[in-house]
Amino acid sequence: MAQTDLNETTGPASKAPRPRRIHRAWFVAAVTFVTIIGAAAFRSLPGLLIGPLHQEFHWSRGTIGLAVSINLALYGLTAPFAAALMDRFGIRKVVAVALVVIALGSGLTVWMDSAWQLLLCWGLLVGLGSGSMALAFAATVTNRWFTTRKGLVTGILTAASASGQLIFLPLLSWIVDRHDWRPAAVTVSLAAFAVVPFVWLLLRDHPADVGLKPYGSQEFVEKPPPVTGAARRAVTVLFKAARTGPFWLLAGTFAICGASTNGLVQTHFVPAAHDHGMPVTAAASLLAVIGVFDVIGTIASGWFTDRFDARRLLAVYYALRGISLLFLPMLLAPSVRPPMIFFIVFYGLDWVATVPPTLALCREQYGDDSAIVFGWVLASHQVGAAVVAFAGGVARDAFGSYDVVWYASGALCAAAALMALVIRRRGEGAGVRPALT
Repeated sequence: MAQTDLNETTGPASKAPRPRRIHRAWFVAAVTFVTIIGAAAFRSLPGLLIGPLHQEFHWSRGTIGLAVSINLALYGLTAPFAAALMDRFGIRKVVAVALVVIALGSGLTVWMDSAWQLLLCWGLLVGLGSGSMALAFAATVTNRWFTTRKGLVTGILTAASASGQLIFLPLLSWIVDRHDWRPAAVTVSLAAFAVVPFVWLLLRDHPADVGLKPYGSQEFVEKPPPVTGAARRAVTVLFKAARTGPFWLLAGTFAICGASTNGLVQTHFVPAAHDHGMPVTAAASLLAVIGVFDVIGTIASGWFTDRFDARRLLAVYYALRGISLLFLPMLLAPSVRPPMIFFIVFYGLDWVATVPPTLALCREQYGDDSAIVFGWVLASHQVGAAVVAFAGGVARDAFGSYDVVWYASGALCAAAALMALVIRRRGEGAGVRPALT
C-alpha cells in the first residue's frame, strides 16, 4: 500500500500534476464586467448634455433634470423585475434585450426637437434598458456562480460602472465640445450595440449549463427550473421584505447614497463647475478621475466586506462622503487646484463603496430572494437620485447656485451613517423578521 502511494506521487510512472484551470465563473464575471462597462457609457452623458440642450432648445435645467430623474427612477424601479425576469428567461436574453433598448433610446435622441421626446427616449427607453442592467444583474451573476469571494466579485462588478465612466466620459466630453452632442449620443448607442454579441456568445445563465459547480462550492448545484410569474414574484418579495425593519433601513441609506452620487455629483458636478468658470472638458475629466478611484475603492470595499461588519463599513463610508460634500462648494474654481484633486480622490474612493456591504446585508437577511430584495433597495437608490437630479436643476434655476444642494446632501449622508449603525443582524431582536419564507 505504501509502495502504491509512492508510485502515485513520486514514482517514475506517475503523471505530472495537471495545471489548475481557471474556473469558468471568473470568465462569466469578466463578461459581466465588460457588459456593464458598455452599458455605463450612456451614464456618462447626462451631465454633459445639460448645457448644450439648454442652449440649443432653451429648455430649463429643471426640464432636462426631469428627464434624467425619470431615467434614474426607472433604472431602479425596473431592477427587481429584471432580476425576476432573469429567473424566468435567463440572464443572457434579458441583458441582450436591455442593451438593444439602451442603444435605441440613445440613438433616437438625435432627431428630437421637443422636450417630451427627451423624456421618452432618454427618460423612458434608456431608463428601462439600464434598469435591466442594474446592480441586480451583478447580484444575480454573483449569487449563481460564486459561493465564496462574493464580496470581492461584487466590488469588481460594481466598479465596472465606474470603469465605463472612466473610459467614455473624457471621450464624450471631447465629442460634445468639438462636434456637438448628437455624435456623442450616437457613440453611446454604438457602444451598447457592440456589447450584445459578447453577451449572447459568452455569457451563461448558470454553472450547471456547462456542468460545473459554483466557484468555491463542494457540491454540484442543479439549475433551478424557470420561475414563472416574474412580476408577481417581485411584488410578493417586496411585500415580505417590507414587513422587516432592516429593509427600510437599507432602502433609506441607499436612497441617500443615490441622492449624493448619481443624482447630485454625476448629474450636476459638470454644470456646477462650469458655473465657476471651469471648462467642461476639465470638469468631465475630474469625473473620470472619480471613476479611477471608484474602481479602487469599490474593489477594496468588497475585500473589506468579506472580513468586517458591513454595518460599520456603511457608517464610515456615509460619514466620510458627507464631510467631503460639505467642503465641495469652497473648492469649486475656474482652474483645477490641489484641494479639488484631493476631494476627487477622497470622494472617488467612496463613490459606490456602499454597494458590497449593502448587498452583503441583503444576502444575510433575505437568502435566495436577496437579488430581488436588493433590486428594490436599488430602486430606492435611484428614486433618491431622481429626486436630487430634478431638485438640483430646480435649485440652480431658483438660486443661481448649487450650494444649498451640496450642503443638504452632506447632512443626509450623516443621517445615513446613523441609520446604518442601527441595522440589526439576522436573529437580533424579537421584533424583527429578517428572513423571508
